[in-house]
Amino acid sequence: MRNPPVDTHPIHCHPVAPTQPAHSLRARRHPFALLRGAVCAVTVALLSALGGLPAAARADSAEETREHMQGLDEQVQEIKSDVLRIASELRLLEEKLLYPSNTQVAVFVSLTEGESLRLDSVQIQIDGELVAHHIYSFKELEALQKGGVQRIYTGNLPTGDHRLDVAVAGKLPGGGDFGGTETFSFAKDVEPKLVDITLAGEGSSAPSIRLGR
Repeated sequence: MRNPPVDTHPIHCHPVAPTQPAHSLRARRHPFALLRGAVCAVTVALLSALGGLPAAARADSAEETREHMQGLDEQVQEIKSDVLRIASELRLLEEKLLYPSNTQVAVFVSLTEGESLRLDSVQIQIDGELVAHHIYSFKELEALQKGGVQRIYTGNLPTGDHRLDVAVAGKLPGGGDFGGTETFSFAKDVEPKLVDITLAGEGSSAPSIRLGR
């Protein structure tokens, strides 16, 4: 019995959409483009090698054939696991390059514990500029209601004072609509700035929007 061919289609690596002007990112992202290309090339080569392994003398029995195929499958799964780990490490390295610690700001959204309001959308503006507008799916809302925290925005800001405008819309547990906007100020220093936004329905048409958890 011949071994079935192993899928050797190349793995496609998609670049992260730039959040800065293209001319300022080309030089920064070039090393990561090379690393991604190298990871893809190594993966394709390994999978191709596995697919081209000789049949190692025909299996004398169905049991030997199954063991041989199981061994190949385990090797492929190990390679896939290694590729996913390397890709994750590359994303972290790229984020550090694109968002240096002295300018990095990240905005997170969460619900108060036990909150059951249905959050439809959140809009974030920093210094009057729209930086994020997210519409929530059922699974995302369920994750927030179970205590999850969403990173809704990551970007760069100079040190100093900044203005944050948060607009939310959704429905209360009883079915009534709610929506509101709050404005906050925060200071950015040389360390990365993490801004936490916590939302609550509080049983009224005006939701509670506050900084911190």
